[in-house]
Amino acid sequence: MFYEWNDNDPLLCLKVQPKASNDEFCDITGNSLKVRITAPPADGKANQHLIKFLARQFKVSKSQVTILSGETNREKRFRISSPKLLPSFILKDNR
Repeated sequence: MFYEWNDNDPLLCLKVQPKASNDEFCDITGNSLKVRITAPPADGKANQHLIKFLARQFKVSKSQVTILSGETNREKRFRISSPKLLPSFILKDNR
């Protein structure tokens, strides 16, 4: 499973593909959800872009999206604090 719950906060395991043609969630590979983002993997630009993308998807502020691990890797873990919206790939599975 690519996510788990910590109280009301989802913890996501993501595999990031930078320099893609558009920002999107893709398929589940192993225990990660593949995410494509347009930002390059340099100077933290990909991480900041990914935080902004996740904040929009979960309808939270950027400060509510936290990188838990993998800051310099393609495999990353994120916490989304108190999301106002859950994307359909999480809604399909009950807690």
